Amino acid sequence: MRLWSIHPKYLDAKGLIALWREALLARKVLSGKTRGYTHHPQLLRFRQRSKPAALIDAYLLSVFTEASARGYSFDRTKIGKPMKGEKIPVTSGQIAYEFEHLKNKLHKRDRKKYNEILNIAKPLPHPLFRVRKGDVETWEKRI
Repeated sequence: MRLWSIHPKYLDAKGLIALWREALLARKVLSGKTRGYTHHPQLLRFRQRSKPAALIDAYLLSVFTEASARGYSFDRTKIGKPMKGEKIPVTSGQIAYEFEHLKNKLHKRDRKKYNEILNIAKPLPHPLFRVRKGDVETWEKRI
């Protein structure tokens, strides 16, 4: 499961669709509707907040918005009422790590998208996150 901290606009079609599916799975986990993935490290940052399910809905809404802008037909009814206003902190090191990880993936599977993002020096975070200085997050499983 990869819940990207970077903005979904950087993902290729395959990555955006995978993110939608994985975030929907995360929603089930955070809502107590599945037994799998309950200890997944990417979910810690949601679980540490007062309303994790509402936050994952806010996360999903941004993914839905990006998909809609690209003409994809994701099902909005799969998202509950998103929490507004709260931002989850993420480190600048995590954003940089994920962006490099994405570039490596895109280099192999989508050269057009890779070339599109190649020279971005300061990638934007997913709208749910607020960037603070710091190294890669402790929950990250480095590849």
